[in-house]
This record gives sequence, structure tokens and C-alpha cells, in this order.
Amino acid sequence: MKQRIWTAIAGLVVVFPILLIGSWPFILFTYVLATIALVELIKAYPKKSHLVVPTCLAILFLWFMLLPDKDGLILFADELSPKLIVLFVLLLLTYTVLSKNKFTFADAGFILIVVAYISFGFYFITVARIMGLNYLLFILFSIWATDSGAYFFGRALGKRKLWPAISPNKTVAGAIGGIILTVLTAVVFQFVHPFPINMMGIIAVAIIISIVGQMGDLVASACKRHYQIKDFGHILPGHGGILDRLDSLLFVLPFLYLIEFIAY
Repeated sequence: MKQRIWTAIAGLVVVFPILLIGSWPFILFTYVLATIALVELIKAYPKKSHLVVPTCLAILFLWFMLLPDKDGLILFADELSPKLIVLFVLLLLTYTVLSKNKFTFADAGFILIVVAYISFGFYFITVARIMGLNYLLFILFSIWATDSGAYFFGRALGKRKLWPAISPNKTVAGAIGGIILTVLTAVVFQFVHPFPINMMGIIAVAIIISIVGQMGDLVASACKRHYQIKDFGHILPGHGGILDRLDSLLFVLPFLYLIEFIAY
């Protein structure tokens, strides 16, 4: 537990100045995190011997998708992006032939899903920061409130398991507690730094963040259980890898784009 706390404190000391500065330091930091998360997820795949070339292609594709344009936004919605996606898919499929089918269609599908998952999430991290520090902080604090509420409510009241086949420690009480604490956090944010929507609207957004964030956590747990690993990485002592810490965030941000809470 002490190790987790010290790692969290060290992480905050490093991350918060970058969040405050924004601009290029934040974009470069996002590149580093996205690249590590991508490699962590690919390393979980059992067929590693034939993934060297696809992994290099995946990293290059990820970097292109997160590349800022002259206005400080990113190319994901630019007319170049569909062409990059088509090229990436064709290169992956071509490699199934060049590898003499040691790299298969199933492997190509895995790489494609992994890149989409990571690039979507980190793309919208940058979008949220460009919209304003208050947006990104609100999302981060909402996710942390969900985790904290789920932990304390689960320990105090948790009896009925939420989804034991995927994550045996999560409880229904914890899930509800996470939503409650997230709503309270959203109310405080709305009083301190109001968003351009009414109180009921921000509460609705908070509930969505909590539910979708918990689903993102379960998705990551399902992936780890499927590949029989405890953590995606070990770069953060006591916490696992980058993806272990950001699994909820990477799931929440694209959904907030879908409901138009954040937009490029």
C-alpha cells in the first residue's frame, strides 16, 4: 500500500506541471504514454515472435494519428486520417502474405483493435486539454472519485459481486458508491468552475463517466484474464503499467466525444 501511495505522489508531481503547461510538453508526454500503453497491450498477446514488424507499423500509425497540425489540434479528423487507416490495414494484410501466414488475419485484427483503442483514447486526452484544463481535470477527478467510491463503499458494504467471472473483487455496492462520489465531485466542480451546461446536465455527464469508466476497467480486466496476466506492465510500482492506470480514462474519453461533452 505504501508503495502505491509513493508512486501516486511521484506521478502527481510529474504529471500536474505538464497538465498545467499544456501545449507541446503535454502533447509529447501524451505520445510517450500512448506508445508505452500500445506496447504493453501488444506484449500481452501470446504470439510475440511474429509481431515485431506489425508493432513497428502500429507505433508509426499511432504517432501519425496523434500528430498535431498547425492549429494545435490533431489529424484524427483530418482528410488524411481515412487514407492512413486504409494504408495501415492494407500493410497489415500484406504482411500476412510476406510472413507466409505466420502472421494471420486474426493477428492483424488484434493489432488493428489495439491501435484503435489506444489512439482513440489518447487522441481525446489531447482534445480535452485543448478545450481547457478544467475539462481534463473534471474528467480525471471524476474517474478518481469513481475508483475511490468503489473501493470504500465496496469494503464497507460490498457483499454481492458485480461481475465475478471478470473481476472477483468488484461489488454492486462499490459500483453504486463510485457513481455517488462522482456525482458529488461533479457538483463541487460545477460550483467552483461552472461548465456551459446546467447542474442536471453535469450530473448526467458524471453518471456517464462513472458507468463507462467502470466498464472500461472491466474491459481491461477481461483482457488480462483472457491472456492470463496480472498487469499490463510494471513501470509504475504498485500500480502496474500505464494501461492499468488509464484503462478507465481511455474508455471514457471517446464516449464523452460521442455525447458531445468534448469535441475537436
